[in-house]
Amino acid sequence: MKRISVLIFTFLLIISCSKQKTSKNIKINELKIKNTSIRAIQVIDAKTVYYAGSKGDFGYTYNGGQSWSVKYITFQDSIIPHFRSLAKNGDAFFALSIENPALLYKISKIKTELGYKKTADKIELVYEENHEKTFYDAIQFFDDGFHGIAVGDPTEDCASIILTSDGGNSWSKISCEDLPKFEKGEAFFAASNTNIKTLGSTAWIASGGAKARVLKSDDFGKTWQIFDTPIIHGTASQGIYSIDFADKNNGIIIGGDYSKPEENKANKAITKNGGKTWTLVADNKNPNYKSCVQYVPNTNGQEVFAVGVTGVSFSNDGGVSWKEVSTDTFYAIQFVNEHMAWLSGNQKIGKLVLE
Repeated sequence: MKRISVLIFTFLLIISCSKQKTSKNIKINELKIKNTSIRAIQVIDAKTVYYAGSKGDFGYTYNGGQSWSVKYITFQDSIIPHFRSLAKNGDAFFALSIENPALLYKISKIKTELGYKKTADKIELVYEENHEKTFYDAIQFFDDGFHGIAVGDPTEDCASIILTSDGGNSWSKISCEDLPKFEKGEAFFAASNTNIKTLGSTAWIASGGAKARVLKSDDFGKTWQIFDTPIIHGTASQGIYSIDFADKNNGIIIGGDYSKPEENKANKAITKNGGKTWTLVADNKNPNYKSCVQYVPNTNGQEVFAVGVTGVSFSNDGGVSWKEVSTDTFYAIQFVNEHMAWLSGNQKIGKLVLE
C-alpha cells in the first residue's frame, strides 16, 4: 500500500509539473513595416532589433518598435539587393542578397547621435559572386568573432559555401574538391536565415530538394561530413528549412513541403548525437510546414518554437509534442532571452512575450 501511495504521489507530481510547464501565457504583438518582406533579423535586446529586407532595406529600432530607421542599399545605382540573410559580428552587420549577382555588404560604425537615433555610417561590398545559378540562403558567424560562413545553392556539384577568418572583411569560396557531392536537385532554402547553425567551432547546414541532409564541420568550415535525415524530400519544395542546436549533441530540424503547407508528414526530427542520426518526432501530427525552428534560451533544450506561413507552434518537451499558439504568419523567430523573442514576416515585425 505504501508503494502504491508513493507511485500515486509521483504520478500526481509529474502531472502538476507538466501543467505548470504548459501554462505559460504567450502573447504576440505585430508592428507594421511597409513595402518589404523580412526573412532575416538580428536581435540585440528587448528594445533593439535589426532587419534586412527584400527591397535593399536595412532597418532597425532602438525603442521597441515605436520608430524605425531605414537605409536603402543599391548596387551600381540600379540593382536592388533582395536580402534574406543578416548576421552580426561585433559592431558590424553583414547583409547578403540572394540572386545573381550575390552581394554581401558590411555595415559598420554604427554611431549614436541623439538617444535611440543611430545611423549606419559605412557600407562596404565585401563579396560579390556572378553566376547564373547563384542563390545564397543564409549567413552566420562563429562565437570567436573571426570566423563566419554563408551558404548558397550549388553552382557546380556541391554546396556554395563562403568563409571568412578575419571577422568578415574578406570572404572566399570553398572548392568543390573539399566538399561533399550534392545530388542533382539538392539545394537550400532562403526561408529564415536559419538553415545554418554555429556553436563553438562547429557548423551545421540543412539541405532540401532531391535530398534532405545535414552537413557538419567541426573546424570552422574547413572540412565537412554529410548525414542523411528522414525528412521528406524528392521535389524542389520539400526538405529541411531550418536547423537549431541546444548544445553540441541535441538538435532539431524542421521543414516539410512549401507547396503543401498543411501536410505534417516527416517534417520534424531531432538528434542526440550531434547530427549523425535523426529521429522523426510528431510524425503526421502538427505542426505542419514551418520555415524556422529555435530553442528557447535557458530551458535545457526543452522549449522550442517553430514559425511559418501556417502559424506559430510551441513545444515544452524538446519537440516531441507541440501545440499551436497562433495562426499568424511569420518567417523567422529569434530570442532575446527565455521571456521574449522578435519575429519577422511580410511587411511586419513581431514581438513574442512568454509569461
